[in-house]
Amino acid sequence: MNLKVEKVLPYNQNEQKSDQIETMFDNIAHRYDFLNHLLSAGIDITWRKRAIRELAIISPKSILDMASGTGDFAFEVLALNPTQIIAVDLSQNMLNVGIAKSKKKDKGNVIAWIKGDSENLAYMENHFDAITVGFGVRNFQNLDKGLGELVRVLKPGGMIAILEPSFPTNPILKLLFSIHFHYITPLVGKLFSKDASAYSYLPDSVSAFPEGENFCKLLEKAGFTDTKHHPLTFGMCALYIARK
Repeated sequence: MNLKVEKVLPYNQNEQKSDQIETMFDNIAHRYDFLNHLLSAGIDITWRKRAIRELAIISPKSILDMASGTGDFAFEVLALNPTQIIAVDLSQNMLNVGIAKSKKKDKGNVIAWIKGDSENLAYMENHFDAITVGFGVRNFQNLDKGLGELVRVLKPGGMIAILEPSFPTNPILKLLFSIHFHYITPLVGKLFSKDASAYSYLPDSVSAFPEGENFCKLLEKAGFTDTKHHPLTFGMCALYIARK
């Protein structure tokens, strides 16, 4: 299968995507939670809860939260009563926000915050019962390689839950969503985060992402099985579930 994924970069064409992603999230970390919930009207919380309900089927105890950012997905995973959650992200500033939130919630003994790269995870094969990725897969430097690493560290029979923004199929909703995404989101992001490129990158990266069945094919190519695609909130978000 030859499914070409367009590479969208936040700032320029001369630096590695992973370096630019790290810089971008370091720049917006202090306003990320506020803007994330504002721009999604808080609906993103329900998307994570839906993903957690899917994972509850296998009662995972060891969980990797890849591209964890400030840890919103990791905190939702606590509802599964795992023994350990490893929250990995490229951006130390994002992780620092997550660490501060963890201290307030008194969950420091469950979640470990690790600066790391999706393409070079420092864990043995078949290590985790489950993996979550919230709105971070499209930021991987190399999508195929990143997905391959996730397969490697997941135990046989384990599950992965991936959330990514997507465009509604209804023409009217798609138009309204597109206007919001391509015009309102960058404007609000520029006003509050002072990094216009970060919130222009968001809609561009979503437009270039191979959503739906195309992404399921990439998951299968990487080695996942039993892939499923669930459109959420009229298709504004996609939940992907797969097993190893």
